[in-house]
Amino acid sequence: MAIFEYVATDATGNSVEGTFEASNDQDARNILAQYNLQPTSLSQQGVAPAPTAVTPAMGLGGENSSASSTAVKKGKKSSKTKKKKKGSLLDIEIGGGPNNEDISVFTRQMSTLIQAGLPLLRSLEVMIKQQEKKPKFKKMLESVAEKVSSGGTLSDGLAMYPKTFDKLYVNMVRAGEAGGVLDLVLTRLAQFQEKSIRTIKKVKSAMIYPSVIMFVAVGIVTLLMMVVVPQFESIFEQMLRGAPLPGPTQIVVDISDLFSSNPILVLGGMAGSIMGVVLLKKTKQGSKGFDWLGLHVPVVRDVVSKSNVSRITRTFGTLLSSGVPILQALQITGDTLTNFFFVKAMTNIHNAVRDGESMAVQMDREPVFPTMVTSMVEIGEETGELPDMLTRIADNFDEDVDNAVAGVTSLIEPVMIVFLAVVVGFIVIALFLPIVSIIENLG
Repeated sequence: MAIFEYVATDATGNSVEGTFEASNDQDARNILAQYNLQPTSLSQQGVAPAPTAVTPAMGLGGENSSASSTAVKKGKKSSKTKKKKKGSLLDIEIGGGPNNEDISVFTRQMSTLIQAGLPLLRSLEVMIKQQEKKPKFKKMLESVAEKVSSGGTLSDGLAMYPKTFDKLYVNMVRAGEAGGVLDLVLTRLAQFQEKSIRTIKKVKSAMIYPSVIMFVAVGIVTLLMMVVVPQFESIFEQMLRGAPLPGPTQIVVDISDLFSSNPILVLGGMAGSIMGVVLLKKTKQGSKGFDWLGLHVPVVRDVVSKSNVSRITRTFGTLLSSGVPILQALQITGDTLTNFFFVKAMTNIHNAVRDGESMAVQMDREPVFPTMVTSMVEIGEETGELPDMLTRIADNFDEDVDNAVAGVTSLIEPVMIVFLAVVVGFIVIALFLPIVSIIENLG
């Protein structure tokens, strides 16, 4: 029996690692598969000493599937039971690992170094020296370089860190290694990441102004309710001498009393409402509901739909042009999505292609894809230029996303200003209604 060390992803998407015994590499993969673990790294560490008693792994049985009591346990966190290995998951995934921009810069620079003719290991050493200010990223790259120097591939080293280098990244690198075009694949990866980062930054910058207006609106209303309205209330009590307040004024005064007497309750209610929405979105039905709203609310549906189509076509086109098989590319593309309806559509397309059907035919059945996209995919399949056609679709939809975000932003700004004016105006009018009544009585 040999000792195998593994890093794998379980059914919930969590990363687990550990060691276990198996007779050979294929037997080890079979054992992991029976526990619904998808290995991202599997390597033999040595030969196990002859045990005095062998305990079969849970439910595995059979002569070729036996393992000691240290066999794979689903969800087992080996970092708690063994000495932490240099470059292990705990080294980088607790507290400030590399961000998307770090990975993008690393990819671009690695592509440049390999294109310049530097060997892979030497390129990694150059990148390690540049990470002095990012010790966690440096430690990760040192582990990857150690894997390469011991005879492994770059994709095997990167697969040890699935939360940093996702399936898309690892599979593209693996395809580039198999085809001898690693530098070209890294260039495509860098371009893909740079476009994604630019899109995210545009969306964030577009939301700054509405967020500032909302913050100011909340601050003004809070100030009026806790400072201004109580002073008017005391004036009304003295001058009206018990006479009833107008309806709008009474509403404002009641809300002000709630703010003043129970500020913790009000703040807790606001925080609880926000937390409730967040927790609801984390549930399966809640997430599905929010995804449905994103595709049907007139203001945001164009942004959500076009951004998902752009991501699908660019990811899928990049994978195909890098040499990844079409079924695997469809699976990876689906894994990068978060919208329930697009994930379901990609699953249906994957199953249809697996059964020998045309991708464009199944895509035409999915309501989330525009007719123009399915037509261009059909042309790409007929001409054998599907990767290039997908890239063109992604470029067109990237521009449409930018225009849609700009349109939503231009619409949100006046809506927020009008909302602020209505709220503040209602409070001001409500405060002046009793004053008008007092003046009339004096007249």
